[in-house]
Order: sequence, then structure tokens, then C-alpha cells
Amino acid sequence: MEAIATGFGGSLGYGRRAALILIDLMHGYFDEGSTFQLPSSDCLASASRVLEAARASDTMVVHTKVVLGPDAIDAGVFLKKIPALRAYIGENRTNELMPEVAPLASELVVVKQYASAFLGTSLASTLQASGVDTLIITGVSTSGCVRATGVDAVQHGFIPKVVRDAVGDRDSGPHEANLYDLQAKYADVVSEREIIDYFASLN
Repeated sequence: MEAIATGFGGSLGYGRRAALILIDLMHGYFDEGSTFQLPSSDCLASASRVLEAARASDTMVVHTKVVLGPDAIDAGVFLKKIPALRAYIGENRTNELMPEVAPLASELVVVKQYASAFLGTSLASTLQASGVDTLIITGVSTSGCVRATGVDAVQHGFIPKVVRDAVGDRDSGPHEANLYDLQAKYADVVSEREIIDYFASLN
């Protein structure tokens, strides 16, 4: 992939306090035969390691999942574009979070209907009230909910750090292209090792 042009791709660094967000790591992306199944579960394994490090450093943790209302009425025109979203109507196995990253009772689970974890949710105000200024992003998919959340994070004044190893997509093309663009314009794309070392430095 070509180098990022001069004037793009600056580093945002880290703020005063971070939170980890795990986006939509649900059975629907990992169960055999699911419409949304990813080709690999490597990102889930990485997110699990990042989560363990975050918990050890007493970092705030937020999970997201997609749950739609009766007949998916709250999915609006998104449902017309992706009829398969009906799989997320009500609480069911498809939108159940994977056991590798199952939330603790003390961790927030944000229920959403669209790509961004910020759209129509209280995420921004919750982070602000907790003094968080840096959002460490893991989950799926890179070209969808991860990208949308990263873009909205910077637009809400947060520093987005996207963990390359801990995000995944249906194909390497959109995965790599969106990581490239996030790094160029909206976020710092970092390795699992960097984030785990960052959490260790907080202890």
C-alpha cells in the first residue's frame, strides 16, 4: 500500500484517561454458517488479550452489541440495504457477546442499531462524565462499525486508537483500506503489543 501523503497521518498520542471499547464481538460474526461470519477469529483472540490487559490496569471497558426492536422497525432504511439485519431482532444467540470477551457485571454494554457506537446512544456523555479522552477501539467490522465509531470519536473530541490486530472484516481488501484511511485522517492505528504495553504502564 502506498505511503500516506504528506500532511496526513499525524500522531494523536494518548490523553489523560482511556477507555476500551469492544465493538459487536457477537456470535453472529463467529458462528459457523452465520450470514455475517468472518473468515477468521484472530481479531477476537487479540481483543480478548487487550481486554485482559485493560482490566488488569483498571481501565474503563465498554462493550457494544446490536439489538433491534419488533420487526426491526428501529433499523430504518438500514434494513432495506441489509435485510440480514433481521437476525438481530430481540435478544438471541446471534447478538450474544462471545464468551472470550463476555462483559463483567461492572462493565457497560451499549445497545445500538447502527454502525457508530455513538449514534443514538449515551456513549459520548458517559465517557465525558468519566473523564475519558482516549478511546481504544477493537471489534468488528473494520470497514463498518469500527470505522464509523472511530470517525465519530474524533468528531466528539476523543482520541481514537484503533488496534490493528483486534479488528476484523469480511475481506482483507476493505480491512486494509479502512485501516489505511483511519490512520491517514481520523485515528492512530496501533498494534496489540503497543496497547498492552500502554495498559501495563498505567499500573
